[in-house]
Parts: sequence; structure tokens; C-alpha cells
Amino acid sequence: MSPSHAKSRSTSRSSSPGKAAEKPTRAQKREDKKRRKAAKGPGFLSQIKQVFRMTREVEPNIGWWMLLIGLGVLLAFLLVGVLTGNWITWLLIGLPFAVLAASFFLSRRAERAAFARIEDQPGAAGAALSALRRGWIVEEQPAAMDPRTKDLVFRAVGRPGVVLVTEGPANRVDKLVTKERRRLGPVIQNVPIHVLKTGKGEGQVPLRELSKRMNKLEKKLTKQEVQTVHKRMSTLGNRLPIPKGVDPMRARPDRKAMRGR
Repeated sequence: MSPSHAKSRSTSRSSSPGKAAEKPTRAQKREDKKRRKAAKGPGFLSQIKQVFRMTREVEPNIGWWMLLIGLGVLLAFLLVGVLTGNWITWLLIGLPFAVLAASFFLSRRAERAAFARIEDQPGAAGAALSALRRGWIVEEQPAAMDPRTKDLVFRAVGRPGVVLVTEGPANRVDKLVTKERRRLGPVIQNVPIHVLKTGKGEGQVPLRELSKRMNKLEKKLTKQEVQTVHKRMSTLGNRLPIPKGVDPMRARPDRKAMRGR
């Protein structure tokens, strides 16, 4: 054997252990797979399971209702198939529609369940505001507060103007609203200020209907004016001492769950 061949063999032998060491083991592959999965977040089916569990805590019969709705839609398609003489095709067409109907019902119930979980908690009105979609600028911290009664006033800005959302008995929050109006008046002249009182009493707005009520308000401002009004109000600052037991950030509902995703 020539020296060059022996040298190449020795080189290949010495390099092979290094290559084996660089090759990841099965355990490392599993760990890498878990890390990638965790980075991506829960998948679609995992989100559906989470929404279903959360809703079932408030409505234990949600599974039966979904089953009945799905079967009802499926039977309707099956009936059409029997009448047309092609029930197999219509049954296959009805399957995705049955699943869609059950999922839509779950999303609606999940939204109600999410609000039911935060209802009567301090900062629930601010949490309900976080469910608003595009077009609104919501301030996370309360704009006004009574340290003794823990009544709160939250603030949002959109094309309808400024909306003050209260949390507390309807007759008791009027003082807070009046003070906030006086504070905002010199800063946002000629901008409409709406007041919505959340709660279950007469003249109050349930939390689950808050976003709908706000979106129904007549639009008065342009998108550029909304930004201008928000900047002007931000100059007022927030000097509120948050009392113990009031933490609006902890009462945030799961937006994905509320939308049924």
C-alpha cells in the first residue's frame, strides 16, 4: 500500500468520529421539535380544545348543543339528498356545513363565556374594551376612579368621538363622569363625548354588548382626527392611584377565545 493511500485512510478514520459527534441524537431531535412547536404556539385544534374547555366551565351542556346543531344541519342535507335521489353526495356535502355550524355556535358561546368569567371583577369594563377591533384607541388604565367605592371610568377614542365607559352603579358614577368631562373639555373642544354605563341594571350596557353599542355610534371624526384627539388627551397624563384589588390588566379576556379561533 502506498503512503498516500495509508495517509488518506488515516485521515478519513480520524474525521469520522467528529462527524458522528456532530450528528444530533434522537433525544436532541425531539427537543428541537418541541422547541419549534412551542415557538409556533398552539395549533388550530389545540385552540379549539382550549375554547371548548373554557366554554364548558360556564356552560356544561355546550357539547350536547353542538352535537344537536351539527346533526340538525346534517339531517337537513340528508333530507335534500333523499328527495333528489342522491343522498350520499348530499351527505358528504353536509358534513363540512355541520362542522361549520357547530363551530360558529361554539364561537358565539365562547364570547359569552369569556365575558361571564370577568363579569363583576374589578376592571371588567376595561377588559371588555380590549375586545374592540380596528378603529379604536383604548387606554388600558382607568381615566378616573373613586378610591373609596372603586368605581372606574375608562376611555376610548374612535371615529364617533370620545367614549367614557363607566364601571359601577349608574347613579354613583355620574360624579366621576362630570369630573372627566370637565378635564377633557379644554383639550378636545367640539369633539363628541359619549357615556356608556356598563352593568346589569336599568339603563346600563351588558359587557358582551359594549363593543356593538360603541360601533353603532354615529361617526363624526376622520382617522387623522382620531389620532390628533388621542395625542391631545395623552397630554393630560394619568395620575390615578390604583387601589388594592383593582388591576384592569388581570381581567383581560382571551380575544382568540372570544372570536372562536
